[in-house]
Formats: sequence, structure tokens, C-alpha cells
Amino acid sequence: MSAKIYLMSLGCDKNRVDGEVMVGTLRLAGYDVVNNPEAAVAIIINTCGFIRDAVQESLDMVFQLAAHKRDGNCKALIIVGCMAQRYKNEIKETIPEADAIIGVGEYDKIADVVASLIGPATSGNGFETYDEASHDRSTALPSAGARLSARTDAEASHIAYVKIAEGCDNHCAYCTIPQIRGGYRSRVMEEIVEECRVLADAGAKEIVLVAQDTALYGTDIYGEKKLPALLREIAEKSGAEWIRLMYAYPEHITTELIDTMAEIPQICKYIDMPIQHSEDSVLSRMGRAGGKQALKEIIQTLREKVAGITIRTTLMVGFPSETVEDFRNLYRFAREMKFDRLGAFPYSREEGTAAATMPQQVKDEVKQLRLSRIMALQQKIHFAKQRALVGQTLSVMVDSQHEGEYTGRTQGDAYEVDAVVNFTSPEKLKQGEIRKVKIIAADDYDLKGESL
Repeated sequence: MSAKIYLMSLGCDKNRVDGEVMVGTLRLAGYDVVNNPEAAVAIIINTCGFIRDAVQESLDMVFQLAAHKRDGNCKALIIVGCMAQRYKNEIKETIPEADAIIGVGEYDKIADVVASLIGPATSGNGFETYDEASHDRSTALPSAGARLSARTDAEASHIAYVKIAEGCDNHCAYCTIPQIRGGYRSRVMEEIVEECRVLADAGAKEIVLVAQDTALYGTDIYGEKKLPALLREIAEKSGAEWIRLMYAYPEHITTELIDTMAEIPQICKYIDMPIQHSEDSVLSRMGRAGGKQALKEIIQTLREKVAGITIRTTLMVGFPSETVEDFRNLYRFAREMKFDRLGAFPYSREEGTAAATMPQQVKDEVKQLRLSRIMALQQKIHFAKQRALVGQTLSVMVDSQHEGEYTGRTQGDAYEVDAVVNFTSPEKLKQGEIRKVKIIAADDYDLKGESL
């Protein structure tokens, strides 16, 4: 009987990919990865360390799961990921239950670490026969099916996240990612395309491309931005029905990328484009390239060239020295642009970043007030856009089914991030199936419909 392992991933989609690859690696080694920590002999927490709130969430989860080592069956507690990379020494001192701490560059060692703590797997492929030399660490292709099966219980085995690059070269004044994950490193195009093909063959209907900045893909290894070429290759060779693009910085979006999105039907007419702010002076202090006029131009071009595109963005409020007028202008900008999807968060003062030492730090209560105002505005914009869809017929991918009603998403909605469509169907539908749904109502955030 195989030893049981429980793995919890926190944070962003990049972390999700790392967690899936670790699950695939462990299953390839013969371990039984389970969804119940109470049954596990070893517990792995894949942590986030981007901002203080994420670190606190990770710590809370570590302390919660550590109880299974004190009082349950767990023999080994392993902490991995960004928080482990950033605060390794502090974790050693404050969390004595931790048996191993693994940074972001050491995920390939997870099976070895588990074996050293609880012994080798005793069934399945068997740890003793695990050939490290033949296992492709960059793509984890042998574990593609295992990666998807890791998500089966979350009812999302039809979606696969593919990391096209690691690290970041942008060095924004507020961000710790370059310190944690290093410089920008693109993966070879052929490896990515092959991974997408294998994942699609294993059941993935939607491929979601992620990186810290997907629009920069290829600049380090090919000398130019190659995301448009990558998208064309995936669309032609993978067999995926939807290809979704996340985290493309506006200053790196090219005309070629926009044209590619417009031309290829498999590419979702959706882009996640974090802008953080609208004001030139704030963007300059943040270390972000471009400015308000450039942002307006790229948004206009996207909407003109890509019919029906959904633009998601992220805003930061309360950056050091953000004045009342800066915020008012940001508010006006958001009202004018009417983003289809928008998330906002207060600036977090992170040690080791340039922004942490800047003067005129904004008070927390001011940040929260500005955050609530931006989100109240976006709520009105979102509600109006959702109500305008009533009466239309949309293509919807089925995500799940419960008590006779299906839940799915349009191309304009990323899984677990954006809105959903709840709908009925006279036929039994399969997960990942794409159906035409007539929208009959909008309950503000989500939509209701009937399958045609």
C-alpha cells in the first residue's frame, strides 16, 4: 500500500502549476496523493510570500495543518514555495514542526525529500524504480495525467495551467518576486507546445498560460517577444478548445499579439492586463513603464481589433505618496475605461523593496477607504455589463453540475476568478463541453441561462 501524501497549494496560478507538478512527481514516484490531511503520513504546504496578507494566510494554514503532526497520523510536515524561499531562517526558528523547508528552485527534489522523511513508496510505480535522469523537470510531461487528476476532486480536470516562464525582470518598486523567483526565464517553445498537447490528450479542454509577465515570453532566449508565435503553435498542435492568456503587462503587449488574439478562434477573447495605476507620476515611482495615454491607446486598440474582448485588470491603491488628486484621477480613469473585470488591493509595505523606504507612506485606513470606493465603482460597472447580456446567446464551457443545474463560464471569465453562468439543460452535459446558452437573467455578479 502506498504512503499517503497531502499537498495544499496557496496563492497564484503559478503556484498552482508548481503544486500540480509536485503532485505528478509524487505520483510518478508511487506515492498516493490524497485530499484529506487526516489520512496523510506527510503533509506539504505550497506557500505564497508575495505580500503580508499572503504570508499570513500561509502561516495560518501551516499552523492549522501542523496539528495533524502533533495529534494525528502525520509524520512529516514539509513547507515549500515562495514563503519558504523568502523566510527560510524564520520558519526554522518559529515552526519546529517543519521537517523540511524547500525553496522555489527545489521542487524537483520533492519525492527525494518525502522519501528521506517517511521512506520510499511501497506500490505504484515505486520510488526505487524512479528514473530521475529520464524525468523531464522542465515540462513534467510524464505526469500530465497526474497533474489533471490532482484537480478532479475540485471539478476542474478539464482546465490545465501551463507556466511559460519563471521569474521576473520588471523590478517594480513594490514587488518581491524577482528576489524570490529570480530573473525572467522563458521555457523553450517546443517543450511548452508538447506539454499543452499532452495535457489536452489527457482531457484538458482549456489551457491557461501563466507567467509573471506572459507578454515578455521569449525575449531572453529568442531575443524578441515570441508570445504570438507560441499561441499560434499551441492553437495548431495542442488540440485545446480554449487558450486563455493571463498576466500580460500592458507595456509589453504588441500589435502582433493583438492581431493573433483576433485571428485565432481557440484563443479566448480575454486578457488579464495588470496596470496597477493610471497616473504617470505614480507609475514612475512604481517603476512601471508607460503612462496613462499609452494605457488608453492599448485598451482602445484591444477593443477595436478583438471583437467582444473582455479586459481584466488590477489596481493598487495607497502607494507611497499617492495624493488625493492621484486617487481621484485613478477613480475617473476606471470610470472612463469601464473595465470588464477589475480587482484592486491596497499597497503592502514589503521589506527589501524600494517602495518600503519611500517617504509619505499612506495610512492603512486611507488605503482601505480608497479600496472600497474603487470596488464600489467597479461593482456598478460590472452589474451594468452583466445586465446588458440578458437576452443574448453565449458559448459556455461546463465546469460542474449540482442538483440538476450546471455551472460554467464564457470565454470572458477565468476559472475561480471571474463570474459564472448558472444554467439548466434538458440534456446531460459533460464537464468541459461547450454549449450555447441563452441568458435569461443577471443576478448582479453572475448570469442565469438555459441551454439551447
